Amino acid sequence: MTAPAPALAPVLLIKSGGAAALAEWRASFHEFAPELGLDVRAWDDPEVDPARVQFVLVWQPEAGRLAQFPNLKAIISAAAGVDHILADPHLPELPIVRMVTPETQQRMAEFTLMSSLMLLKDMPRIIAQQARAEWREFATPRTARETRVGVLGLGALGLAAARMHAAVGFETAGWARSPRSEKGLTCFAGADALPDFLARTDILICLLPETTDTRHLIDAALLRQLPRGAAVINVGRGSHVCLPDLLAALDSGHLSGAVLDVFDEEPLPAEAAVWRHPRVLVTPHAAATPSRRERARQAAVAIAAMLGGLPPPHLYDRTKGY
Repeated sequence: MTAPAPALAPVLLIKSGGAAALAEWRASFHEFAPELGLDVRAWDDPEVDPARVQFVLVWQPEAGRLAQFPNLKAIISAAAGVDHILADPHLPELPIVRMVTPETQQRMAEFTLMSSLMLLKDMPRIIAQQARAEWREFATPRTARETRVGVLGLGALGLAAARMHAAVGFETAGWARSPRSEKGLTCFAGADALPDFLARTDILICLLPETTDTRHLIDAALLRQLPRGAAVINVGRGSHVCLPDLLAALDSGHLSGAVLDVFDEEPLPAEAAVWRHPRVLVTPHAAATPSRRERARQAAVAIAAMLGGLPPPHLYDRTKGY
C-alpha cells in the first residue's frame, strides 16, 4: 500500500510590515506556536496556493483579495480596529478577530495618561513658546486630583485607560452603551446618561468603536455639553470627531486643547488646518501599536482556539459593531 501523503501545513498570510518583516513574524509564530506548524508567508508570495490559505493577519487588505481564498477560516486584524477590513465590499462572511493584547492596553493607557497630563500642564503653550524662543512663566490652574476625566467607551482599552488615570489621582468616570461596573470608577450607561457624563468631564477621552452611531459623535452639540475649558483626546477613530466643530470650539475658547491621534484621512494631509492650530497636539496614529512579537503571540492564541473548535478572544461582533 502507498502511504498517504503528509498533510500540508495551514498557510498564514501576513500583510503587515512588508516583506522585510516576514522573518520576524516567522520567528515569533515559531516561538509561540510551534505545535501549530503554520506556514507563514508574505501577502504577495507568488508560490502560495490560495486553497491552502486558512488564516490571514492583515492591515488594509485590498478589496476583493480575501474572497480569493476558498478555505479561509478567519481574518485577524493587525490592529484593534477592523474598519480597514470591513471597507472591502467583497468581504466574505468569516470570523474577524481584533488585535487587542495586554501590550496594547498598557500602551493605550500610557498614551492617554501622557496626553491628559500634557493638557493639564498646558504643553501646547510650552511647545509654542519654545518655537518662538520665548521664556514666559505661567501656572496651571489645577492638579490631577482636581481634574475630572471621562472615558467614552469602556472596552478593554477604555478600561485600561480609566484605571491608569484613577491610579494617578484623576477623578475618573466612564461611559458605555450598556451598564458596566468597575471598582473605583463612576460608570454611566446609555444615551440618557451621556449629558450627565459630559457635564462632569474636564478631559474627554474617546475610545469608542467605529459604528454608524459613533460617526461624528463629537460634534458641536456634544462639545457644548462639556464644561468651558474642557479638553478632548481622540484615540478611537478619526470618524468620531467632526474636526470643523472641534476647531470652532477651540477658537471660541470653549475648549482649552486637544490631542488627536486618529483622522478620517491618514496620513493627515500637510494642508490640514489642524496641523497648525496652537491648541492641538497631532500624533501620527501612534497611541498603542504593539510589537510584532506581541501581535504574533495574540494571533497564535486565536488560531489555536479556532483550530480547536473554540471561539477566539476579541472576536468582532457584527451585530454590535465592535
